[in-house]
Amino acid sequence: MSSKTKALAFCIIFLNTWLYAQPGLSDTIELDEVVVTGSKVEVARKNVPLTVSVITQEEIEQSGESALLPVISQQVPGLFVTERGVTGFGVSNGAAGQINIRGLGGNPTTQVLILIDGHPQFMGMMGHHLPDAYVSSDAEKVEVIRGPASILYGSNAFGGVINIITKKQKHDGITLNAKALYGSYDTRKLSLSAGYRKKNLSVFASVNHDQTDGHRDSSDFAITNGYVKTAYKINEHISAVADFSVAAFESKDPGIDTASAAGYSIDIMRGKAALSIENRYNSLEGALKLYYNFGEHDISDGWHSNDAMNGIMFYQGIKVLEKITLTAGYDFMEYGGKGSPITTVLRDENGVIIPGPGGRPQFQTSELNNKWVSIQNHAFYLNYQHQLFPNLTLNAGIRLEENSSYDEELIPQAGLAWNATPFTTFKSSLSKGYRPPSIRELFLFPPANDALEPERMMNYEISWIQQWHNKKIRTELTTYLCEGDNRIIMVPPVAPPPPIYKNTGNFKNMGVEFAGMAKLTKNLRFHANYSYIHMDTPLAGTPEHNLFAAATYNLKKLSFNMSLQQIANLYTSIGGETVIFEKYYAVAGAKINYKATRNINLFVIADNLLNQKYYINYGYPMPGINFSAGISVNMNKDF
Repeated sequence: MSSKTKALAFCIIFLNTWLYAQPGLSDTIELDEVVVTGSKVEVARKNVPLTVSVITQEEIEQSGESALLPVISQQVPGLFVTERGVTGFGVSNGAAGQINIRGLGGNPTTQVLILIDGHPQFMGMMGHHLPDAYVSSDAEKVEVIRGPASILYGSNAFGGVINIITKKQKHDGITLNAKALYGSYDTRKLSLSAGYRKKNLSVFASVNHDQTDGHRDSSDFAITNGYVKTAYKINEHISAVADFSVAAFESKDPGIDTASAAGYSIDIMRGKAALSIENRYNSLEGALKLYYNFGEHDISDGWHSNDAMNGIMFYQGIKVLEKITLTAGYDFMEYGGKGSPITTVLRDENGVIIPGPGGRPQFQTSELNNKWVSIQNHAFYLNYQHQLFPNLTLNAGIRLEENSSYDEELIPQAGLAWNATPFTTFKSSLSKGYRPPSIRELFLFPPANDALEPERMMNYEISWIQQWHNKKIRTELTTYLCEGDNRIIMVPPVAPPPPIYKNTGNFKNMGVEFAGMAKLTKNLRFHANYSYIHMDTPLAGTPEHNLFAAATYNLKKLSFNMSLQQIANLYTSIGGETVIFEKYYAVAGAKINYKATRNINLFVIADNLLNQKYYINYGYPMPGINFSAGISVNMNKDF
C-alpha cells in the first residue's frame, strides 16, 4: 500500500469515527490559549499573526517520553527531529537531534532557536542546541513558532523558535511526582520532582536519570540532570524568578552500520542559570532577564572545549490606548569559548587548497588554539499591535540587530489576524529571517570559512484556523513560502578533502501544514497533523511528507493511546551531497495506563509495533519493536 493510500485511509477512518461519535460530543477545544513566544507579552493565540503551535502538559505526559524533542517532533507539523536509537542523541560525528522546521535547520541546528522560559539555549562555540539537555518532566508546555522570529529573538531564530516553559507550583502546598521505567536494551529512566508554594514563595525542583545499553554495540548512553526554580511575588505587580540546571551525560557513537569500528565517545557537562524580574499592571507588562549558559565537552578524538553564553533581555509592553499595545525591547548576548589545538588546511578565497613543496597541502594551527574567542550581539526592537476593528488585529515591528562581526541589519515583520467569527480565524504574515554565521562556521575545524556572509530570508504565510461542531473540533491549515539567499551549507571539496562551508546563493521552500484535534466523546480524543514541503535545495533530515496521528481512549481506570507516524522521501546527506534516503516508513506505538489508586499509575509502552526497518540518520538503523513498563506516583498536599 502506498504512502498516499495509507494517508487517505487514515483520513477516512477519522471522518467515519467523527460522524459516528457526533451525538456524544461534549468537550470544547479552546482557540484562545495564551502564548508569550510570539509577542513576548501574553497575547491570545488567535491574535498572534505568526503560526504558533502549543503542546500541553497533558500531551507531553501522554507520550511517555523522557526526552522532550521526540514529543515536539510528533506534535508539530512541519517540524522534524532526527533520532538514532532508543534514547540519547549525542554530539559530534554520528549525532542525532537535528531540528528542521520547514526545511530550515542549519549545520547542524543553527537556524532553529531553543528557549527555556524565554532564555536562549545553544553552545557558545558551535552555535547549536544540545538535544539531550531538554527533559519532559520539567515542561509545563511548549510553544513553537513555525517560521522566522528574528524580530523578537535575533540570532538562530532564522527558521523558528521552540520555547520550553517550565513548571511552577500553582497552589499552596506540596506536590511530589516520581516515575520509574524499565525497558528493552536495559533501558532505565528515573525522575523525581517536587513543588512547594506558601503565600508568595514557590519552588520547583527535579532530578532525572536515563540510561541504556542501546540496541547496537557501542551505543551506550547515560544522563543525569537536575533543575531548580524559585519564584517570589514581591507585591501584586512585581515578581522575581531564578532558576539553575545542570546536566552531565556520556554517549557512545556506534558508527554507521557498514563501518568496521565504532565512532567517538563523548563526556559532556552543561549548565544554565537565569534571573528574571517581571512586572504586570493593567496597562504594563514586561521583564528584565539575565541568563548564563556554560559547558565543558570531552570527545575521544582528543577534542576538549569550554564554552559560555550570557546575556540581558529587557522588554516592556504598554497599552497606549485601549486598542493599541507597544512593546519595546533591548537584547545583549555574548557567546564563545576555547578548544583544543585545531589544524586546518590552507585554502585560497575560492576554497581551493594551496599547495606546498612537492604539491602537498599546507597546514596551519588555528589562531584559536586554546584561546577564548567570542562574538557579541546587540539589538533594539519595537512591536506595534493595533486592534483596528473588534475582530481585526494588526501586528507590525522592526528590529535593529548589530553583530560584532558584521554590519547592522534591519529586520521587519508584519501580519494580520482576523477573527471572522467566534469559530473562524484567518492569519497572514510576512517576516524576515536573519542569522550571522556561528564561531564554528567562521573559524573552527576544516570546513570553516571566515569569508561567510549572514543568511537572510523572507517568509510569507497564510493560515486558516477553524473550530467545528460548537468548538469540539479544531483544525488549522497553513501554507507558506520561504525565499532567501546566502544559505550556509557544507559543500563537497573542489580539491582533496576536507569540504568547506559556503554561501550557496538563493533558495526557496514552500509547503502546506495541517493540524487537527477533536474530542469525539467524553472519553475519546484524536489528534493528527500532516506537512508537505517542496525544497529547491533539500536539507538533510527533512521529510517531504510527514503524517502523524494519535488517539486516546479512557475507560474507567484504563487509558489507551495509539499513534502512527508515516514518513515519505526523507532527505539525508551522503558524501556531502543531499539525496532522498528513505522513500517510506511507518512507525506505530501504543501506551496503556492503569490508575491503580488515586496517586499511583502503572503503564506499558510499545514502540515500533510494525517492527519496521528504517533509518533516520544515514547508516544508523533504528531499533525494531521494543517495550517498556513503569510506575508513576503523584501526591499533593494542600495547606
